[in-house]
Amino acid sequence: MTSHFMMPPEWHPQDWLWIGFPHLAEEWSGVIGQAQEQIAAFASAVADSGQEVRLVVRDAANEMRAKTLVSAAVKLERRTYGDVWLRDTGPLTVLNDAGERKARLFGFNGWGEKYLMPGDQEIGADLAASSGLLADGKVDWILEGGALDGDGTGLVATTEQCLLNPNRNPHLSRADLEMRLQRDLGYDRVLWLGDGLINDHTDGHVDNLARFVGPNRLALPRATGPDDPNASIYADAKARALDAGVNVVEVPSPGRIEWGDMIQPASYMNFVITSNLVVVPVFGSPHDDDGVAAIAELFPERATIGLMGDAVLAGGGGFHCASQQMPSRA
Repeated sequence: MTSHFMMPPEWHPQDWLWIGFPHLAEEWSGVIGQAQEQIAAFASAVADSGQEVRLVVRDAANEMRAKTLVSAAVKLERRTYGDVWLRDTGPLTVLNDAGERKARLFGFNGWGEKYLMPGDQEIGADLAASSGLLADGKVDWILEGGALDGDGTGLVATTEQCLLNPNRNPHLSRADLEMRLQRDLGYDRVLWLGDGLINDHTDGHVDNLARFVGPNRLALPRATGPDDPNASIYADAKARALDAGVNVVEVPSPGRIEWGDMIQPASYMNFVITSNLVVVPVFGSPHDDDGVAAIAELFPERATIGLMGDAVLAGGGGFHCASQQMPSRA
């Protein structure tokens, strides 16, 4: 029996999907009700597609609110957590060839000490324990799940802006990080992209910029118009991926999305791959339909839908950020 564990790609069969339910009014700029509705629509769509969904709620009041919004197929779990971004605070599950599962519980410091809330450092272990996942204690470095995207062959994409940021692991070099990615998650090759999207609160998480859609096949946004604020970032990511021998497919970006005077890190790349369905956040952009259609072409064996995610984005993330899958043993 092998003991080589690796984090499977998101398209690997899943037993369930955890999703966090927004509960902190001050985090959502007056749109918490709308954000709750959008998360509920996301949870209901996945559950109604035939996959188990565990919607994590903070307390009795939020549980009651969630019940009024979600499909009967959605399961509710009351947990103590601060932020809803379970992609970053939840357990990362690794598998070996024998189908054994283990949880990797990384250190979490609120995206570089910016947004640390009570419960965020414990929710990963709580979810793992409730699922019967074994964990070898906390891993000895800071890492968020949204900072990584793997292709299932040992190749992982990340950004220098996030992983090399001194607000995470200032004592670790690029080589140190590569060693730890192999040791802890089974990734033996790293595609280092540069910056993430402008004004991304996470310091440039890769799941808002670039996503693997198959072995050695990376989806990236394509600028839509001369005022696309991230055009140079997309171009740099494409050049780096091609230089590394990675196949690139391009998806139209939402273009310039502003609220007030602030450019928003709106991205169709924050889509979620589930067992039967791909869910793409949309923002009321004229490019929404083209973006969803382009992603649908990448997943012909699954249905693909677009759901409004603008209120979720107001809290600093998207559908992918708010969810974390449990890969099947198979």
